[in-house]
Amino acid sequence: MNILINGGSRGMGRETALRLAESDNNRVIVTGRDKNALRSLKGACSGKSIEVFDLDTTMRDNRLESLKNHLFSSELRIDVLINFAGLFKKASFIEASESDVRSMMETNYFGPAFFIREMVPYMSNPSHVLNIGSMGGFQGSMRFPGLAWYSASKAALANISESLAAELGDYGISVNCLCPGAVQTDMLSKAFPGYKAPITAEEAAVFLAEFALTGHKYFNGKVLPLSRTTP
Repeated sequence: MNILINGGSRGMGRETALRLAESDNNRVIVTGRDKNALRSLKGACSGKSIEVFDLDTTMRDNRLESLKNHLFSSELRIDVLINFAGLFKKASFIEASESDVRSMMETNYFGPAFFIREMVPYMSNPSHVLNIGSMGGFQGSMRFPGLAWYSASKAALANISESLAAELGDYGISVNCLCPGAVQTDMLSKAFPGYKAPITAEEAAVFLAEFALTGHKYFNGKVLPLSRTTP
């Protein structure tokens, strides 16, 4: 399968990329903003079919055009698109800076949403878009101080996932959103210092990789929790 991972240079994205690259049947393309992290990922996948692109989906610029040109010239159709890109800044609703709030909304919602729109012409029929949300954005889940703006941005991603499943059906594209709870990542450590999650990023990647490849056979337009504890 041809798999495009947006925001796969660290955390669960990196581990999922490594997992998917283990199969000779998969061709994996990973985007991210951190060039050093991308180089590290590429080195860890030596000999595997993996490509990396330094790309910030909040900036619709020549890097995005470069990726699109690569897909076009390679006559490559995307079977699976996974949106991991995320930004977390903990601050109270009152004290959070407007800059931080807008950055989170751009990275967690607008970036993935516009990226999906740009990638639709390059997707296979059938294909699967998997958005990685958060239990913070899962309706009815437990809430914590300092996460209001982050949670709202992830809730927007969950909501558009449901809508896109209806809107992109004619293209043969299924869309789902998984909402991880407590997974041991840098982002979790920033949100809950000292807390030890029951699931590692490597363990979560086993499920995420399998769901990305097969989840659309059973689900479409679903927002699903991936959580044992919150946090």
